[in-house]
Amino acid sequence: MNANADWLDFAPPKPRGFGRAFALAIAAHLVLVAALTLGVQWKRDAPSTAVEAELWSAVPKAAAPKLVEAPPPPPPTPPAPAPAPPPPAPVVQAPDADIALAQEKKRLEQEKLQAARQLEQQKLAQQKLAQEKEKREQEKKLALEKKREQDLKVAQEKKKKEEEARRQEEEDKKRQLAQKAKQEALKAQQQAKLEKDEAIKLEILRKDNLQRMAGLAGATGGPSATGTAQRASGPSSSYGGRVSAMVKPNIVFIEDTQDNPVALVEVRAAPDGTIIGRKLVKSSGNKAWDDAVLKAIDKTSVLPRDIDGTVPPLLEINFRRRD
Repeated sequence: MNANADWLDFAPPKPRGFGRAFALAIAAHLVLVAALTLGVQWKRDAPSTAVEAELWSAVPKAAAPKLVEAPPPPPPTPPAPAPAPPPPAPVVQAPDADIALAQEKKRLEQEKLQAARQLEQQKLAQQKLAQEKEKREQEKKLALEKKREQDLKVAQEKKKKEEEARRQEEEDKKRQLAQKAKQEALKAQQQAKLEKDEAIKLEILRKDNLQRMAGLAGATGGPSATGTAQRASGPSSSYGGRVSAMVKPNIVFIEDTQDNPVALVEVRAAPDGTIIGRKLVKSSGNKAWDDAVLKAIDKTSVLPRDIDGTVPPLLEINFRRRD
């Protein structure tokens, strides 16, 4: 669509009734000219009535004798009368030309004002259309920008998820490799420990064999002894009772029970008899009795020497509520 077509679409309509008004103005002017013409001809025509007048003198005078005149000759035959002119056409009572012109001018001004209003309305309509078009374009632009931002955000989130998945995969691979290396190191350590334990066992066995072979001549055991040392080691048969008798006075147990709980305790001592550790090997089933026994051992603090003058480094003793 070109500019001329656009202008024709939005141009104000042509004023209507212009030809009719022009014809009416021409007719009014013709009627006015005809009326003026008839008026001028009416003033030029001779008067239709005769006027008679008598003259009087200021001084009375006697009249002279009447003059006898010869009879006048016969009048000539008058010509045929001319036909009477047609009556004038009735004058149409037309509105005043100035009023008609003023009304026409006023109508033209109103039509011009209406055309200007229509043109203004068309301009406003064009501006409104342009504003709506610009608004639609802005909304479309905003929608495109919003869609572009959403697409960018989705792409960024997708990229972020892919990076996180890649990083997680790499971390999983590293973790698996580290776990595998750790397992291999632990396996190697266990293998080395097994080999070391095996070597220690072989070394201990070798030393035991050497000691057994070296001490056979000076052994002090009986004919039925099965040991390998020159003399027997370990507490005597009465040593456990002595330790129990030393510890029991330190036991504080106020519960009145019908059963006879038994707690098995492992006691570790230094060469001078100082208790350096104790452990409940087997519970009696009564926690109060177990705690009382352990506290009594801590209060004893020093074990007596055995009949050979030594203190066993490790000893297990049963403590009963009632012996």
